[in-house]
Amino acid sequence: MRYKIIIDSCGELLDEWKKDECFESIPLTLMVGAEQIIDDETFDQAEFIDKVAACPECPKSACPSPERYMRAYDCEAEHIYAVTLSSELSGSYNSALLGKNLLLEDHPEKKIHVFNSCSASIGQTLIAAKIQECEEAGMSFEEVVSTVEHYIEGQHTFFILENLDTLRKNGRLSKVKALVASALKIKPVMGSTDDGNICQLDQARGMNRALIKLVEQVIEKTPDSAEKVLAISHCNCPARAQVLKEAFEERMKLAKIVVLDTAGVSSMYANDGGVIVADRKSVV
Repeated sequence: MRYKIIIDSCGELLDEWKKDECFESIPLTLMVGAEQIIDDETFDQAEFIDKVAACPECPKSACPSPERYMRAYDCEAEHIYAVTLSSELSGSYNSALLGKNLLLEDHPEKKIHVFNSCSASIGQTLIAAKIQECEEAGMSFEEVVSTVEHYIEGQHTFFILENLDTLRKNGRLSKVKALVASALKIKPVMGSTDDGNICQLDQARGMNRALIKLVEQVIEKTPDSAEKVLAISHCNCPARAQVLKEAFEERMKLAKIVVLDTAGVSSMYANDGGVIVADRKSVV
Protein backbone atom coordinates (compact mmCIF):
# COMPACT_ATOMS: atom_id res chain seq x y z
CA MET A 1 0.00 0.00 0.00
CA ARG A 2 1.56 3.28 -1.14
CA TYR A 3 -0.32 5.63 1.18
CA LYS A 4 -2.75 5.84 4.09
CA ILE A 5 -4.88 8.83 5.08
CA ILE A 6 -6.09 9.07 8.68
CA ILE A 7 -8.86 11.52 9.58
CA ASP A 8 -10.19 12.22 13.05
CA SER A 9 -13.94 11.69 13.21
CA CYS A 10 -14.80 15.38 13.02
CA GLY A 11 -14.13 14.97 9.30
CA GLU A 12 -16.80 13.20 7.25
CA LEU A 13 -15.78 10.19 5.13
CA LEU A 14 -16.96 9.90 1.55
CA ASP A 15 -18.93 6.69 0.99
CA GLU A 16 -16.20 5.22 -1.22
CA TRP A 17 -13.59 5.74 1.51
CA LYS A 18 -15.44 3.72 4.14
CA LYS A 19 -14.35 0.40 2.61
CA ASP A 20 -11.00 1.63 1.28
CA GLU A 21 -7.97 0.42 3.26
CA CYS A 22 -6.18 3.66 2.35
CA PHE A 23 -8.49 5.55 4.73
CA GLU A 24 -9.10 5.27 8.46
CA SER A 25 -11.27 7.37 10.76
CA ILE A 26 -10.01 7.85 14.32
CA PRO A 27 -13.00 8.37 16.62
CA LEU A 28 -13.40 11.11 19.17
CA THR A 29 -15.61 10.40 22.19
CA LEU A 30 -18.84 12.33 22.69
CA MET A 31 -20.27 12.83 26.16
CA VAL A 32 -23.97 13.51 26.71
CA GLY A 33 -24.52 13.69 30.45
CA ALA A 34 -23.01 10.54 31.92
CA GLU A 35 -23.17 8.63 28.63
CA GLN A 36 -20.12 8.22 26.41
CA ILE A 37 -20.65 7.74 22.68
CA ILE A 38 -17.85 6.63 20.37
CA ASP A 39 -17.93 8.62 17.14
CA ASP A 40 -17.38 5.69 14.78
CA GLU A 41 -19.40 3.85 12.12
CA THR A 42 -22.06 3.00 14.74
CA PHE A 43 -22.92 6.68 15.32
CA ASP A 44 -26.65 7.36 14.87
CA GLN A 45 -27.23 11.04 14.15
CA ALA A 46 -31.00 11.06 14.85
CA GLU A 47 -30.58 9.20 18.14
CA PHE A 48 -27.75 11.53 19.18
CA ILE A 49 -29.83 14.64 18.45
CA ASP A 50 -32.64 13.27 20.61
CA LYS A 51 -30.25 12.52 23.48
CA VAL A 52 -28.76 16.02 23.34
CA ALA A 53 -32.23 17.59 23.32
CA ALA A 54 -33.27 15.54 26.37
CA CYS A 55 -30.11 16.24 28.39
CA PRO A 56 -29.90 19.44 30.49
CA GLU A 57 -26.10 19.41 30.28
CA CYS A 58 -24.15 20.66 27.28
CA PRO A 59 -22.55 17.83 25.27
CA LYS A 60 -18.76 17.60 25.20
CA SER A 61 -16.09 15.76 23.24
CA ALA A 62 -12.73 14.16 24.02
CA CYS A 63 -9.96 13.75 21.47
CA PRO A 64 -8.30 10.41 20.60
CA SER A 65 -5.25 9.36 22.60
CA PRO A 66 -1.71 9.47 21.15
CA GLU A 67 -1.65 5.68 21.42
CA ARG A 68 -4.72 5.40 19.20
CA TYR A 69 -3.02 7.46 16.53
CA MET A 70 0.18 5.44 16.93
CA ARG A 71 -1.72 2.22 16.21
CA ALA A 72 -3.17 3.77 13.05
CA TYR A 73 0.30 4.81 11.87
CA ASP A 74 1.73 1.33 12.49
CA CYS A 75 0.92 -0.07 9.05
CA GLU A 76 2.56 -1.12 5.78
CA ALA A 77 1.88 2.13 3.91
CA GLU A 78 4.93 3.97 2.56
CA HIS A 79 3.39 7.40 3.12
CA ILE A 80 1.11 8.14 6.07
CA TYR A 81 -0.92 11.29 6.56
CA ALA A 82 -3.22 12.45 9.36
CA VAL A 83 -5.80 15.23 9.01
CA THR A 84 -7.07 16.63 12.28
CA LEU A 85 -9.60 19.13 13.51
CA SER A 86 -8.07 22.61 13.90
CA SER A 87 -5.51 22.73 16.69
CA GLU A 88 -7.25 25.89 17.92
CA LEU A 89 -10.45 23.94 18.54
CA SER A 90 -9.29 20.53 19.78
CA GLY A 91 -6.38 18.56 21.22
CA SER A 92 -6.62 16.03 18.37
CA TYR A 93 -3.73 17.61 16.45
CA ASN A 94 -1.39 17.40 19.45
CA SER A 95 -2.42 13.79 20.09
CA ALA A 96 -1.69 12.95 16.45
CA LEU A 97 1.77 14.54 16.71
CA LEU A 98 2.54 12.68 19.94
CA GLY A 99 1.39 9.43 18.35
CA LYS A 100 3.72 10.07 15.42
CA ASN A 101 6.67 10.66 17.75
CA LEU A 102 5.90 7.50 19.69
CA LEU A 103 5.99 5.38 16.54
CA LEU A 104 9.11 7.06 15.18
CA GLU A 105 11.01 6.08 18.33
CA ASP A 106 10.87 2.45 17.15
CA HIS A 107 10.46 3.05 13.41
CA PRO A 108 12.46 6.17 12.49
CA GLU A 109 12.24 5.28 8.79
CA LYS A 110 8.46 5.88 8.67
CA LYS A 111 7.22 8.82 6.61
CA ILE A 112 4.36 10.42 8.58
CA HIS A 113 2.94 13.92 8.35
CA VAL A 114 0.18 15.42 10.48
CA PHE A 115 -1.88 18.16 8.84
CA ASN A 116 -3.52 20.74 11.08
CA SER A 117 -6.61 21.35 8.97
CA CYS A 118 -7.21 24.82 10.46
CA SER A 119 -10.79 23.75 9.73
CA ALA A 120 -13.28 21.06 10.71
CA SER A 121 -15.92 18.72 9.31
CA ILE A 122 -16.20 18.88 5.53
CA GLY A 123 -13.04 21.02 5.39
CA GLN A 124 -11.07 18.02 6.65
CA THR A 125 -12.79 15.84 4.07
CA LEU A 126 -11.61 18.06 1.24
CA ILE A 127 -8.06 18.08 2.60
CA ALA A 128 -8.07 14.27 2.63
CA ALA A 129 -9.36 14.31 -0.96
CA LYS A 130 -6.53 16.65 -1.91
CA ILE A 131 -3.97 14.26 -0.39
CA GLN A 132 -5.49 11.36 -2.33
CA GLU A 133 -5.43 13.40 -5.54
CA CYS A 134 -1.75 14.24 -5.07
CA GLU A 135 -0.82 10.64 -4.27
CA GLU A 136 -2.73 9.32 -7.29
CA ALA A 137 -0.86 11.87 -9.44
CA GLY A 138 2.38 10.19 -8.38
CA MET A 139 3.81 12.95 -6.22
CA SER A 140 6.58 12.20 -3.76
CA PHE A 141 5.85 12.35 -0.01
CA GLU A 142 7.57 15.73 0.25
CA GLU A 143 5.64 17.11 -2.74
CA VAL A 144 2.33 15.96 -1.27
CA VAL A 145 3.09 17.62 2.06
CA SER A 146 4.12 20.90 0.43
CA THR A 147 1.15 20.96 -1.97
CA VAL A 148 -1.43 20.17 0.70
CA GLU A 149 -0.03 22.60 3.26
CA HIS A 150 -0.26 25.30 0.59
CA TYR A 151 -3.82 24.23 -0.19
CA ILE A 152 -4.82 24.46 3.49
CA GLU A 153 -3.60 28.07 3.54
CA GLY A 154 -6.14 28.93 0.84
CA GLN A 155 -9.10 26.84 2.00
CA HIS A 156 -12.24 28.50 3.35
CA THR A 157 -14.86 27.06 5.68
CA PHE A 158 -18.25 28.68 6.36
CA PHE A 159 -21.20 27.69 8.54
CA ILE A 160 -24.59 28.70 9.90
CA LEU A 161 -26.08 27.06 12.98
CA GLU A 162 -29.54 27.23 14.50
CA ASN A 163 -27.78 28.17 17.74
CA LEU A 164 -24.22 28.60 18.93
CA ASP A 165 -24.76 27.31 22.47
CA THR A 166 -22.59 24.20 22.20
CA LEU A 167 -19.70 26.12 20.65
CA ARG A 168 -20.02 28.87 23.23
CA LYS A 169 -20.31 26.60 26.29
CA ASN A 170 -17.31 24.53 25.14
CA GLY A 171 -15.17 27.65 24.81
CA ARG A 172 -14.90 27.56 21.02
CA LEU A 173 -16.08 31.16 20.56
CA SER A 174 -13.66 32.86 22.95
CA LYS A 175 -12.11 34.93 20.17
CA VAL A 176 -15.39 36.06 18.59
CA LYS A 177 -15.80 39.62 19.85
CA ALA A 178 -19.55 40.06 19.56
CA LEU A 179 -22.50 37.83 18.85
CA VAL A 180 -26.10 38.92 18.53
CA ALA A 181 -28.89 37.63 20.72
CA SER A 182 -30.68 34.53 19.44
CA ALA A 183 -33.93 35.97 20.81
CA LEU A 184 -33.86 38.45 17.91
CA LYS A 185 -33.72 35.52 15.43
CA ILE A 186 -30.47 36.93 14.08
CA LYS A 187 -28.37 34.17 12.50
CA PRO A 188 -24.62 34.85 12.36
CA VAL A 189 -22.75 33.64 9.28
CA MET A 190 -19.55 32.15 10.67
CA GLY A 191 -16.24 31.16 9.13
CA SER A 192 -12.71 30.03 9.82
CA THR A 193 -9.71 32.30 10.27
CA ASP A 194 -6.31 31.58 8.73
CA ASP A 195 -5.07 30.05 11.98
CA GLY A 196 -8.13 27.83 12.45
CA ASN A 197 -10.19 29.87 14.87
CA ILE A 198 -13.84 30.86 14.39
CA CYS A 199 -14.95 34.30 13.27
CA GLN A 200 -18.22 36.01 12.40
CA LEU A 201 -18.45 37.02 8.74
CA ASP A 202 -21.95 38.47 8.53
CA GLN A 203 -25.45 38.15 9.99
CA ALA A 204 -29.08 38.26 8.93
CA ARG A 205 -32.52 38.06 10.46
CA GLY A 206 -33.83 34.53 9.95
CA MET A 207 -32.24 31.42 8.48
CA ASN A 208 -33.28 32.00 4.86
CA ARG A 209 -31.65 35.43 4.71
CA ALA A 210 -28.59 34.04 6.48
CA LEU A 211 -28.25 31.34 3.83
CA ILE A 212 -28.24 34.03 1.14
CA LYS A 213 -25.49 35.84 3.06
CA LEU A 214 -23.51 32.60 3.29
CA VAL A 215 -23.76 32.08 -0.48
CA GLU A 216 -22.55 35.65 -1.01
CA GLN A 217 -19.59 35.06 1.32
CA VAL A 218 -18.61 31.88 -0.52
CA ILE A 219 -18.82 33.63 -3.91
CA GLU A 220 -16.71 36.54 -2.65
CA LYS A 221 -13.99 34.27 -1.28
CA THR A 222 -13.94 31.70 -4.08
CA PRO A 223 -12.18 33.07 -7.18
CA ASP A 224 -11.71 30.78 -10.20
CA SER A 225 -14.69 28.79 -8.99
CA ALA A 226 -14.89 26.68 -12.17
CA GLU A 227 -11.86 24.76 -10.86
CA LYS A 228 -13.28 24.31 -7.37
CA VAL A 229 -15.04 21.46 -5.60
CA LEU A 230 -17.60 22.77 -3.10
CA ALA A 231 -18.67 20.57 -0.20
CA ILE A 232 -21.72 20.93 2.02
CA SER A 233 -22.34 19.00 5.23
CA HIS A 234 -25.56 19.26 7.18
CA CYS A 235 -26.98 18.09 10.48
CA ASN A 236 -30.40 16.57 9.87
CA CYS A 237 -31.47 19.17 7.29
CA PRO A 238 -31.15 17.71 3.78
CA ALA A 239 -33.70 20.16 2.35
CA ARG A 240 -31.65 23.12 3.61
CA ALA A 241 -28.48 21.61 2.12
CA GLN A 242 -30.31 21.12 -1.18
CA VAL A 243 -31.38 24.79 -1.20
CA LEU A 244 -27.74 25.77 -0.74
CA LYS A 245 -26.59 23.39 -3.46
CA GLU A 246 -29.11 24.81 -5.94
CA ALA A 247 -28.14 28.38 -5.04
CA PHE A 248 -24.48 27.64 -5.68
CA GLU A 249 -25.28 25.89 -8.97
CA GLU A 250 -27.31 28.89 -10.09
CA ARG A 251 -24.77 31.55 -9.16
CA MET A 252 -21.38 29.83 -9.57
CA LYS A 253 -19.55 27.67 -12.09
CA LEU A 254 -18.12 24.78 -10.08
CA ALA A 255 -16.30 21.56 -10.91
CA LYS A 256 -18.42 19.60 -8.44
CA ILE A 257 -20.63 19.89 -5.36
CA VAL A 258 -20.56 17.19 -2.67
CA VAL A 259 -23.26 16.91 0.02
CA LEU A 260 -22.76 14.80 3.16
CA ASP A 261 -24.39 14.28 6.57
CA THR A 262 -22.36 15.52 9.51
CA ALA A 263 -20.59 12.84 11.56
CA GLY A 264 -20.70 12.77 15.36
CA VAL A 265 -18.43 15.63 16.43
CA SER A 266 -19.72 17.91 13.68
CA SER A 267 -23.30 17.01 14.63
CA MET A 268 -22.56 17.94 18.24
CA TYR A 269 -21.31 21.42 17.34
CA ALA A 270 -23.58 22.09 14.34
CA ASN A 271 -26.68 21.08 16.32
CA ASP A 272 -29.91 20.10 14.62
CA GLY A 273 -30.27 22.19 11.44
CA GLY A 274 -26.68 23.39 11.04
CA VAL A 275 -24.93 23.59 7.65
CA ILE A 276 -21.21 23.78 6.83
CA VAL A 277 -19.56 24.67 3.50
CA ALA A 278 -15.94 24.34 2.35
CA ASP A 279 -14.11 24.56 -0.97
CA ARG A 280 -10.99 23.23 -2.67
CA LYS A 281 -9.30 23.38 -6.06
CA SER A 282 -10.20 20.30 -8.11
CA VAL A 283 -6.85 19.76 -9.83
CA VAL A 284 -3.30 19.37 -8.52
